[in-house]
Amino acid sequence: MYGDFGSVRSVDSEEAPDRLAAFEATIAADSMIEPRDWMPEASRKTLVRQIAQHAHSEVIGMQPEGNWISRAPSLRRKAILMAKVQDEAGHGAYLYSAAETLGVDRAELFDLLLSGRQKYSSIFNYPTLTWADMGAIGWLVDGAAIVNQVPITRCSYGPYARAMVRICKEESFHQRQGFEILHTLSRGTPAQKEMAQDALDRWWWPSLMMFGPPDDDSPHNDQSMAWKIKRFSNDELRRRFVDMCVPQAEALDLRLPDPDLRFNEQAGSHDFGPIDWDEFWTVVKGNGPCNRQRLDHRRAAQEEGAWVRDAALAYAAKRDSRIAA
Repeated sequence: MYGDFGSVRSVDSEEAPDRLAAFEATIAADSMIEPRDWMPEASRKTLVRQIAQHAHSEVIGMQPEGNWISRAPSLRRKAILMAKVQDEAGHGAYLYSAAETLGVDRAELFDLLLSGRQKYSSIFNYPTLTWADMGAIGWLVDGAAIVNQVPITRCSYGPYARAMVRICKEESFHQRQGFEILHTLSRGTPAQKEMAQDALDRWWWPSLMMFGPPDDDSPHNDQSMAWKIKRFSNDELRRRFVDMCVPQAEALDLRLPDPDLRFNEQAGSHDFGPIDWDEFWTVVKGNGPCNRQRLDHRRAAQEEGAWVRDAALAYAAKRDSRIAA
């Protein structure tokens, strides 16, 4: 699937030891690998997989919120939500561009997504049933994304790290916007507060699943950390997220739906209840509430937008021929 795409090349086995030593020295020095630098093929495949999954998640993630643009409760809310969905499209574009520096074409990545051979975050396979879900997604889903993605600004691969700087700044705005929606609802009528609590109840556990399976069941965790593609393990990031959310839920006057949630004095952080990993793997394998709907929508958008891509390519070819003439 990932051959020699030119910009980051595989090398003959005789050359590999010296280049591998240079690569490992760069990683050990906390310096960044750039597109023209050599890297092991396994590292490149890992980066393509992770960046592509991240890009796919941004693009698919537009759908649950786009569902509410026409039904937002005010013009102000509509404008904010539209801006947020546009941001997510931009994030996808940044990340596909970062993936292309590894020698893979984004059209190939789209094909892998639509054929089911590449994944996106399982969180986007859940339905958005009420307006409060826009608040829960902003506060929890974008909040989890920030916890996960801020360390990637120090990722060992330069283009990915630099793309994440702007993405994280915009995600911080999205998180505050979601918090503000829930804050308004939780201080509104009893029905509005009940709507906010219901959204929190439905999105809390899927948000914890966003960090991936437990470290013992994560096949890529150790190697990604050794290459400094990741800086913290799934379980470390999940615990940070829970610690962040506890005081915020108190500020919202909402209850986190976990009867086992306790502060562990010895660890200095919160213990939380068991996660339903059977549900996680069911969704990952394509059997979640909205898996089929999300991919069908993406396929339709890809087909309906073909004429735009063809027109852009024709214009670019025409412009290039004029310049050449």
